[in-house]
Amino acid sequence: MHPAARTRTTFRAGPAPGPRPRARRIRSLIDADALRVLHRAARVLLDDLPDLTDRLLAVLREQEPAYRTALDSDHAATWQEVHRSLRHSVTSLLDPRGTREAAHRCTWRIGVARAEQGLPLDALLHAFRLGGSLVWQRLVEETTRSEPEDIRLLVHVATDVWNFVDEHCTLVADAYRQAERQLAWRRENRVRLLAAALLDGTSRIADLPETAERLGLPEHGRYVVVAISGGPPHEPPPGGTVFLHSGVEVAHGIVLVGSEDDESDGKGDRDPLAALGLTGDAPAGRRVGVGSAVTGLAAVGDARRLADLALSICPPEGGTVRLAEHLPAALVVSCPELGATLTDRVLGPLLRLEPADRDVLLDTLAAWFACEGSAQRAGERLYCHRNTVLNRLRRCEQLIGRSLARPHDVVEISLALTARRLPRG
Repeated sequence: MHPAARTRTTFRAGPAPGPRPRARRIRSLIDADALRVLHRAARVLLDDLPDLTDRLLAVLREQEPAYRTALDSDHAATWQEVHRSLRHSVTSLLDPRGTREAAHRCTWRIGVARAEQGLPLDALLHAFRLGGSLVWQRLVEETTRSEPEDIRLLVHVATDVWNFVDEHCTLVADAYRQAERQLAWRRENRVRLLAAALLDGTSRIADLPETAERLGLPEHGRYVVVAISGGPPHEPPPGGTVFLHSGVEVAHGIVLVGSEDDESDGKGDRDPLAALGLTGDAPAGRRVGVGSAVTGLAAVGDARRLADLALSICPPEGGTVRLAEHLPAALVVSCPELGATLTDRVLGPLLRLEPADRDVLLDTLAAWFACEGSAQRAGERLYCHRNTVLNRLRRCEQLIGRSLARPHDVVEISLALTARRLPRG
């Protein structure tokens, strides 16, 4: 095909293309010259790295109180950390690809270490930005000193230098935050382990000071444990008097109710239910057991067992049982086998009657005990005459071979009724 025809066929309307290849060539030459200037200055900075480190530390001491504290406590370690970071920064100017991974590892380690030491993240980021500023300033100073006419070429690599600084600021922040999350998890897990050991009664004496500090409770004092089933209460307010440990089925509140100097009768003790916010309306099915007071964190394991014992007495539909008000029931529940034996031995003849007859007699006995031995009031409760109550009671005495006039027999019958009413196992 004729060249002219070929040209007309491929012609497209629009502005004529500019000399783009030539512009890229010029740009490429500028970049190459800029890199040459950058590398020359960076090599000088590598040789002068100790002085550069000293200059950065002086600025940090002046502008960052957190680093001032670090320098005062461990100057050598802080100097080495800053020196390593600057060395990786300057080396990355000479060989970005070859040094990238090592520089990233160095920055990540610094972020993790500073998070573990509790240095504020703002201070750490400020230090990295100050380091970037100082490196750039020294590059400009060195180029101005050695080849002043090349200073204009550094403008072409400024973006790369500051992109490096931004990249490492992001990296150190990510490392810091990840380490912070891990530290928080470890602290929370440590608190849970210490609280669980305290409630299980397996805490070592040597761990008690740490346990007291982590749980925010004094090592010495009077404590009550509250066992809660059917939904824990809201997190109690802070104040160094309550710690709530949530379990799978039962939550346990450790409540400081008084000091060790308080009277042993506990009349001046703080109400543990109020401390846990359990004095209002409880949701249906919530069961609460309040144990007896013990002295010192070391005895919280005993307090937990007492709270669990009180919880076991709670009716299935819900309610609150204070152990001190249900000691006979607690005695029976604490040894189910003896409770079952007592029930069969004392009430056996009654329990073997026909269900309807059995239930009437047992209900009459229970009503008589609930009415403190008054046949009149028991009759009112059962909607029957006083004499009917007395007749039923005499029949009970004949069947079980015990007298409601003898204190010893009354105690046995009362405990047997309690053991039968309470859940077993």
